[in-house]
Amino acid sequence: MCAYAHKRKILLIMRRFFGYIVVFASIAVATLSCSVVNEAIKTGDPQYVYDQALMLYNTEKWDKASTLFQTCRHVYMGTPREDSLSFYNARCKFKLHNWDEAAMSLDEYRRKFARSPFIEDAEGMYALCYYYMSPAPERDQTVTSQAIIAITEFISRYPESKNIDQFKDMLTELSGRLMEKSYLNAYTYFKIGRYKSAIVAFKNAMKQYPESPRREDMMYYTTLSAYRLAANSVESKQLDRYLAMLDHYYTFIGEYPESKHVKELGRMAKDARNYIDKNRKTEDNV
Repeated sequence: MCAYAHKRKILLIMRRFFGYIVVFASIAVATLSCSVVNEAIKTGDPQYVYDQALMLYNTEKWDKASTLFQTCRHVYMGTPREDSLSFYNARCKFKLHNWDEAAMSLDEYRRKFARSPFIEDAEGMYALCYYYMSPAPERDQTVTSQAIIAITEFISRYPESKNIDQFKDMLTELSGRLMEKSYLNAYTYFKIGRYKSAIVAFKNAMKQYPESPRREDMMYYTTLSAYRLAANSVESKQLDRYLAMLDHYYTFIGEYPESKHVKELGRMAKDARNYIDKNRKTEDNV
């Protein structure tokens, strides 16, 4: 047991020592990278700055490489080197996950260097920036719409791209977010009791996204909203609104006869028919 304990203690010490070596090595590399950047900038030699930037780029030191690319960029404006330098700098920002800044740099690049050998990669990264910035359906979907435009353009321009299937999957995912957002917007009206607005919103959502996976839910809430709108209306509007509710009900059961909501909506439809029959008899007797 003593020998085992001694051996275990030695292993723990060696692991700890190795950990210190890794930490010190990381600090040394970071310090060296910083010194490379500072030294290159101090020289004032754009060729040297560019060479050091390229060295850092090739070793994936994206932040430091970008700093040096930006330092010498103005020198190479209007020269053949501006193309590659601008692309490398934009890619550094992309690799650093600075999506907004990368998107602006890549958009500028693709407009200025439309015939560059890097153009497919630039436009692919541009589309990816908006994809990664696209928020959850609960939030504003302006960026999602921009992502869909960018990805659609990429698919159209580069149908033979090796990444085409990935971009098509992203397009499907983003379209799903817009579908979900349209449902959530309409559902919000329902939740706060604005049933008339909910009916309009659900109808618009189904018209815009007829293949939405939320279609059954939207038709259900449209019918439910119509029932509650009628039940809470002034007497002069109730007859017409119960009739409208029945239209929604028959449309729903025609499309989803096996839905879990059929019984619930059936009871509401019965109430609506009773109200309609009662009031029509009253009208006939007047």
